[in-house]
Amino acid sequence: MADDKQGRDEQADDQKRRQRERMQEEARTRADEEEPMRVDSGEGLGDLDEALKSHDYPATTNELVEAYGDYELETQGGKKSLEDVLASTDDEMYDSAEDVHRRLLELIGR
Repeated sequence: MADDKQGRDEQADDQKRRQRERMQEEARTRADEEEPMRVDSGEGLGDLDEALKSHDYPATTNELVEAYGDYELETQGGKKSLEDVLASTDDEMYDSAEDVHRRLLELIGR
């Protein structure tokens, strides 16, 4: 393509068209996916909520598992320990009890 105004305009139009096509293809691909679960931070985790509120933050996943790993959580697949729920995650850093609460609700599928 020539390096002139018309060539640059055509190239820009081609880029816009390709971007639009990619977005449409992604939309078609994602149309079959389930919507993500909505997390309601008002949902309780029982006694674990109070324990998490009294914990010192920031805290890592490993610290939380060490302190509260035996707490049982109700998941969509039945009861699981906090340790089992967090087993699939890396050692993340949490700044507050609310951060942990949100993450746990995401992991247990509420």
